[in-house]
Amino acid sequence: MKTVFSILAAFLFLGATSVAGQTADDRSGVERAVLDYVEGVYEVKPELIERSVHPELKKFGFARRSPEDEWQVIPMTYEQLVELAGGYYKDEGGAPADAPKKVEILDLLNQTASAKLTASWGVDYFHLAKYDGKWKIVHVLWQRLEE
Repeated sequence: MKTVFSILAAFLFLGATSVAGQTADDRSGVERAVLDYVEGVYEVKPELIERSVHPELKKFGFARRSPEDEWQVIPMTYEQLVELAGGYYKDEGGAPADAPKKVEILDLLNQTASAKLTASWGVDYFHLAKYDGKWKIVHVLWQRLEE
């Protein structure tokens, strides 16, 4: 019986420690970073990208012009993302009000997280890390959705 109790206690302890540092602030911080990313582009506010994305960003994605075309790999630097946010919807005065921005937090620990965004251009998968108490996007892998 003592062995069963010890095993159960160890299991509960390990389960508790894997999320011990996670807080509601972490969840909202991760969500805010992803929303800053999409709203930075949608609202033509590159300062939101600067606030939520780490300068050493690694980003690339896959897109094609038509179903007959080959998929193209499109890399993007932090600087290119900031520039994109300043111009993607500039001529339209921002994205349409009904443009999707669904954020799903896939995993959240006390220093790292992963999330998914469904936006007007497709789906982005994120890795985030906490730097000086603030959540920053460090990796983005995306794919354009086909119509």
